[in-house]
Amino acid sequence: MKVLIIGGGGREHAFALKLAASPHQPQLHFAPGNPGMESLGLCHAVPAQDIQGLLDLALRESIDLTLVGPEQPLVDGLVDRFREKGLAVFGPTKAAARLEGSKAFSKDFMARYGIPTAAFATFTEGSRAKAYIESHGAPIVVKTSGLAAGKGAIVCATLSEALEAVDSMLGPQAVFGEAGAEVVVEEFMQGEEVSVFALCDGENYVLLPSAQDHKRIFDEDKGPNTGGMGAYSPAPVLTAALLDEVHSRIIAPTLEGMRKEGCPYTGFLYVGLMITPQGPKVVEYNCRLGDPEAQVVLPLLREDLLDLLLEAVQVNGLKGRKVQPTQGAAAVVVLAAQGYPGKYRTGDTIEGLEKMAGLIRAHAVHAGTRRAVDGGRSHIETGGGRVLGLVGLGDDLQEALERAYGAVEKIRFEGMQFRRDIGQRGLARIKSD
Repeated sequence: MKVLIIGGGGREHAFALKLAASPHQPQLHFAPGNPGMESLGLCHAVPAQDIQGLLDLALRESIDLTLVGPEQPLVDGLVDRFREKGLAVFGPTKAAARLEGSKAFSKDFMARYGIPTAAFATFTEGSRAKAYIESHGAPIVVKTSGLAAGKGAIVCATLSEALEAVDSMLGPQAVFGEAGAEVVVEEFMQGEEVSVFALCDGENYVLLPSAQDHKRIFDEDKGPNTGGMGAYSPAPVLTAALLDEVHSRIIAPTLEGMRKEGCPYTGFLYVGLMITPQGPKVVEYNCRLGDPEAQVVLPLLREDLLDLLLEAVQVNGLKGRKVQPTQGAAAVVVLAAQGYPGKYRTGDTIEGLEKMAGLIRAHAVHAGTRRAVDGGRSHIETGGGRVLGLVGLGDDLQEALERAYGAVEKIRFEGMQFRRDIGQRGLARIKSD
């Protein structure tokens, strides 16, 4: 069986590692892939945004199943194009991917179907958005409606911060481009965040292990938002009682609502939640598996991922499918380039990757790396903002974190930055229970 994984980041490397361990022993293809994936299959120099190029590749290589990693090709309609050619592909259609591609759509959708979320309003004019903010006060959250690589949500502690956020989206400079042409302003929710992941066939779903991400660049959740500086799984804040509520009040109504909208949801549904005093509320939907969350969720999944994907794209789907309970814990620490999440440096040699082979229950996931040749010798260097994820597995969260940070000690590159407090909130909650 031939499987094509679209994308070249940490999430896609995590997919590759999981699928490479499948009893089906699939032949893996990557587009474009990254240096960490080279030993697991064949990398093709086709960008994830080149839908026609990807379609040509899948047809040329007689791909049996395509797994789409990043959100942009999904929002752009890749799944629709592949299905038109009779190709099996796992991911939501363009219409279904609006849950992530347009926050205005997703908020209106939640309001229509009674799915709990923060109170909100949407705007295309800065003056109206500012008037709304001034009438509601701070703290308040300002978000781009469109995709902004995980950096389009600005939590504003003061009115001046909120007004500046509006200017950054709807003002003359429009730093978020088209993604910020429409903004969502919503109430600030008090509570603790957690991420839930459903693998969906359009009607039925199974849940993957939960996770908690660390968005801010610096320790103690300080500094600007990033794509994610680390994560751990499972998240102890999500109790069995809360999970039942998430099933009944959020995930099931979401899938039912999407069917009623005429766009059944097939693919990974990532639900970012805030556990508030009133219960769980949706912060946002994503139409793909999170990154770096995928790096800790997939190793804990006890099922064969390929079996689940194949069932989800078949006629009978996942009806009646159960997954085994999670055992143990996983943690990932992201190593980022100097300057990230702003303008970051690239081209620095990464040292120590060869030492990872000697570690027990720890491994490196490539996210922003590239292969370079200097003096006839090949080496791996930094090529993105988030460079590597160092994953540790353990019988509990403390052990997983020790292994992840032990792996961090093996790696060096110029300007390397990382958080030193990944998982501390989870440890504190475990100790208090």
